[in-house]
Amino acid sequence: MSVAGQWPYKSTGRVRALVLLALGVVKVATAEQLRQLVLPGTADPQTVRNACKDLRHAGLVETVGKTSQLGAGGRPVTRQLWNLTIAGLAAAASELGRPVKEMGGTAREAAKAGAAHALAVTDTIDAIRQSPPLPTSPVGRRAAVPVPRRALPARPAGLGHLAGWETEVALPVAGTFTAPGKGSLRADAVLQAPEDGVPVLFVEVDNHTEPAATVAAKISRYRTFFEREVKDHRGRDVELWSTVWEDSGRGGYPPLALVFTKDVGPEARRNRLQKVAELSRDCWQGRWQCPAAEWGLDDAEERDGWHEYAGTVPVIATHLDQLRAKGPHGPVWWRFGRATWQSLNDALTNTDTHAEYFARSDARRAAREAQRPRGWGETGRELEERLAAHWPCPSCGRDVDPDHTDTDGYQPEAGGLCPLCERTRRELEAERSATQERTGIMARLRTRAAER
Repeated sequence: MSVAGQWPYKSTGRVRALVLLALGVVKVATAEQLRQLVLPGTADPQTVRNACKDLRHAGLVETVGKTSQLGAGGRPVTRQLWNLTIAGLAAAASELGRPVKEMGGTAREAAKAGAAHALAVTDTIDAIRQSPPLPTSPVGRRAAVPVPRRALPARPAGLGHLAGWETEVALPVAGTFTAPGKGSLRADAVLQAPEDGVPVLFVEVDNHTEPAATVAAKISRYRTFFEREVKDHRGRDVELWSTVWEDSGRGGYPPLALVFTKDVGPEARRNRLQKVAELSRDCWQGRWQCPAAEWGLDDAEERDGWHEYAGTVPVIATHLDQLRAKGPHGPVWWRFGRATWQSLNDALTNTDTHAEYFARSDARRAAREAQRPRGWGETGRELEERLAAHWPCPSCGRDVDPDHTDTDGYQPEAGGLCPLCERTRRELEAERSATQERTGIMARLRTRAAER
């Protein structure tokens, strides 16, 4: 077959490859959505539409459904939905560099039904990705007036690359990734963008079709998945998710982003966010730790402490409209438990942490030392020598003062544990001794019974 016969709509190989890559990620989309994902610099969707038609001619894509949306004049506009065939799925796997078994399905049935949720996921990926428009060269024509360079639309900074996205990702609470067990869930989308400081971000898209309790229950199922442990190659217990995705190092489980797509008005949107947050509080709220109260410190310090985020799911939420307008790095994210909209990095960064608490403790101690009367007879060098004698607790890392004596009379020795860790160690040792004593008593009773 000639080249003209093979590609009757005269699309280029580059555009066809980009369309295959995009459909390999999102599974189903309109030509306009595909243009936004991979070629936002083109003047209209016709370039992408021609590529879709050529790929359909080659048996790699098909259109089995349509979607209807309101146009500029308020009239409904019908658009074709494009999805991959089985052969196209294999071709897209080659473009993405993934095994075919990890590609999922062709989305044929979803396209037949209009694919409302899948299209919302595609819009969300585009709003987070914010593919930068690139200039395209106009087609030259004889005796034509030179075409001036078209002004490109401005888009905010985006996050990650299209190849870093996956959709409909199985998260097994039982079974395996390829054969998930009962109670498992599927993430609408998963982004890996370590180059932008986001090793992994799970994304759920809400069309306002489910009750707030259902959305909150889904957050709980995420936590159940993150808690699941398996044996690694050394026989150690590790969390299953960590065998596939990298840890952010921020503390807690990987973050979950909720993107609400339906325009229901600011008040209804705010109420829904607050309802979901309240119903899922035990999943995302850090546990408050306040050890200073046990050390006999003043009132201000007794109220101070830190949040422990281990075992929690950081949940951030936004609306599709503001995500489109300001991009993922704008102040569009509300982290559950906070009072303001934040940038992505600020929303993902834990606050009131263990390190911040001890920095405040060190600052308070330094302030007290600076306010000590001169009549106490301690010179600046003596103060430096005394502070230099401190050391980090080998268990928790907090600063240990060798001159501090707690209410139990414990005074740390050089390199020893802090009072809190020492108290914990003693409690564990006492519990271990009690267990051994009970075990010994039972053993002696069994021996006596046997002698009888």
